[in-house]
Amino acid sequence: MSVSVKKTKRLLAASPAFALSVGLVFGQPVFAQDYDTVILNGRVMDPETMLDAVLNVGITDGIIQTITQDEITGAETIYAQGHVVAPGFIDIHFHALDGLSLKLAALDGVTTGMDLEIGAINVAEWYKAKDGAWPLNYGTGVSQEGARLRVHDPEVAIDGWYDAPLVLGGLRAEACSDGFCGWQDGRSNLDQLNQVLSHIDEELRQGALNIASTVGYMANGLTTYEMFKTQEVGSLYGRYLGAHVRFHGSPVTPEAPLGFDEILANAMALDAPVSLLHNNDYGWWENEEKLQAARAQGYNVWSEYYPYTAASTSISSDFFKPEVYATFGVPYEDSMYDPVADKFLTQAEYEATRDTDPSRLVVVFSPSREIWLPYWLRMPHMIVASDSIYSGKGLDSWDLDPSEYQGHPRTAGTRGTVFRLGREQGVPLMFSLAQMSYWPAKHLGDTGLKDMKMRGRMQEGMVADITIFDPERVRDNATYKAGEQGNPTTGIPYVIVNGQLVVRDGQFQKVWAGQPIRFPVEERGRFEPIVVEEWLQNFAIRPFSVQQSGADSPTQVSSGEAE
Repeated sequence: MSVSVKKTKRLLAASPAFALSVGLVFGQPVFAQDYDTVILNGRVMDPETMLDAVLNVGITDGIIQTITQDEITGAETIYAQGHVVAPGFIDIHFHALDGLSLKLAALDGVTTGMDLEIGAINVAEWYKAKDGAWPLNYGTGVSQEGARLRVHDPEVAIDGWYDAPLVLGGLRAEACSDGFCGWQDGRSNLDQLNQVLSHIDEELRQGALNIASTVGYMANGLTTYEMFKTQEVGSLYGRYLGAHVRFHGSPVTPEAPLGFDEILANAMALDAPVSLLHNNDYGWWENEEKLQAARAQGYNVWSEYYPYTAASTSISSDFFKPEVYATFGVPYEDSMYDPVADKFLTQAEYEATRDTDPSRLVVVFSPSREIWLPYWLRMPHMIVASDSIYSGKGLDSWDLDPSEYQGHPRTAGTRGTVFRLGREQGVPLMFSLAQMSYWPAKHLGDTGLKDMKMRGRMQEGMVADITIFDPERVRDNATYKAGEQGNPTTGIPYVIVNGQLVVRDGQFQKVWAGQPIRFPVEERGRFEPIVVEEWLQNFAIRPFSVQQSGADSPTQVSSGEAE
């Protein structure tokens, strides 16, 4: 093909679709090209500096080398007229851990996906397994429930690494097979508490990004003291706690807000970061008010939402037991949807499915969220995090058609939904980008994570994780209907991860561009086991007795401890 530069410019003016084609800069010899990739005439938006202008971007070696009005050339060129060039979307509540679900996330504009809610067991091995085999940047935290399972369910063999699909789909059910779910119902004595905290400490030493807590599933067994000491171990490293709260999903006061008060009070007492996961239930407004007040005092605290009116989790969760579900005020057949069977379940069907397939993921609708959702779109530092769900089709499911995905549409459509709702609700585009890229990067960066200080921004010197989209046409297409749950977002033609095209012309590329997001491995852990005698020395005055000496003259006597 031979087309002159002049001819190319005429075609660009006539055809917006052609303007977004990627190809060589014709007539330019290779040795004269300045950059690996250039993005020309796109609307560059940076939520940190508030830059919003039509500019050119030059990328070399995975780094944004220049953002300029000058003409630039590269080995590969993206013509981005009429499109926004934004920092890639960062998802820190991300269970899309197999090929099909990862592909859907990439098509939704995600460049970094990290599971910081369920986390992993044996994080060092987890990171090793992803090396050179992941299209998006990846990271994980230490699983609090995994650490508890190791101690309270010793009959379960822990061999190798485990993350959300294996924890939710296997370990939980195995731990409960003897009739006692120790990980959720067991209360730690002092020895068990030290064991749990030691497991968490070791994973943090190995570079885990945070403590990933599913405390809402462990409300009966996890004591408030264990929760406090767990956050304290994280504070030794400056790592944050990511948790949904005790009494998660409760539709009444005082339980709903008290669950958040627990972890926020711990965070402020310890001066430790905390993130409130999926703050999209009753009392969210109270939580947001407290978070804003805490940030005003300098605390690194934030929350998240996903833009849907239905939740999804394992059918065996205690939330769904009849005595608990009744408190929600909505019967099973009006709210609990099985995406595999493609039907709403009666109570009898729920119980039968729970008993035969305890790892089945179901979708549960909440009418109140229809009222609340527009407000979440406008909450500062309330970041977008999809809680995306793995497809269950296996890691090598890259080539499966999206129609084969079964699960919540949030995996495929979270960012597209935010953009669509943002247009409908009049939310500034820059604000939505801050929710999806800058604020997640900033809060994680403020914990000392260097990888996040280099992302979430369209600035020279930053990592070239970039999402290019049509601000007027980008939208979600996934629905709750079977066969449509994985319909990809449209209007995002290019996604760049570490300078490499992972989505090209709206098509996913099997390019293993992802890099690990991880803290450096430390030589030794920081946790010291709790010893009663040492605790008393730290928190109590020493006892003394009074003896009469002469005329009412008191004398302090040692309690027997060495002075």
